[in-house]
Amino acid sequence: MQRQDRWCFAWFASRPTARGAERAALVKGSKWTSGDTITASFLDGATVVQDRVREVAERWTAPGLANLTLDFRDDPDTMIRISFKYRGSWSVIGTSCKQAKDGEPTMNYGWLRPESTDDDLRRVVLHEFGHALGLIHEHQNPVGGIKWNREAVIASLSGPPNNWSLEVIERNMFEPYQKQEVNATELDPKSIMMYPIPASWTLDGFTADLNADLSAKDKIFVHGEYA
Repeated sequence: MQRQDRWCFAWFASRPTARGAERAALVKGSKWTSGDTITASFLDGATVVQDRVREVAERWTAPGLANLTLDFRDDPDTMIRISFKYRGSWSVIGTSCKQAKDGEPTMNYGWLRPESTDDDLRRVVLHEFGHALGLIHEHQNPVGGIKWNREAVIASLSGPPNNWSLEVIERNMFEPYQKQEVNATELDPKSIMMYPIPASWTLDGFTADLNADLSAKDKIFVHGEYA
């Protein structure tokens, strides 16, 4: 497994009030409406990196995928606000960005630089914009849930370079979304929304790579949700 310190966190800027709308492979309570225009802007960062992020992000809305428009503007008063100056990689989920405090970032790319490789940039940008469209982490998909080797996962993530607390590990690794609350395909190890998972972390040898592009199922799923 590579780059263990480069994990993504995603959350709701304002959690949906109805439990049945809280959790889904694409979160129902934070889903955009097909045909929506989603405004986005950069709060900081090098222009060359901004241009690369914009180009990759728009792959989610290419013909045959999500029927949405990403409208990047030179104006911080937008729905998605992107920064590069905070630690880590993260995004709020879906339409909950509308409830974020004015002027604060809703998405961050803490390790992207002008010298970042195309693979590294594509991987993280597609992942975070997946969250921005309402998608959750694939390993929390309960359809064909992962059989975790809990002791191995805890031992790995509680030490360096991650140093996660048991609470963070429980919430981000072992807490699946409920089947009755999801709209999901079967678990997709090739999804851009999947964490890299070594075989030693599971009881049945399940593994997932550090995926760098949209999978076939990602494309079919997002098209179906935003046709």
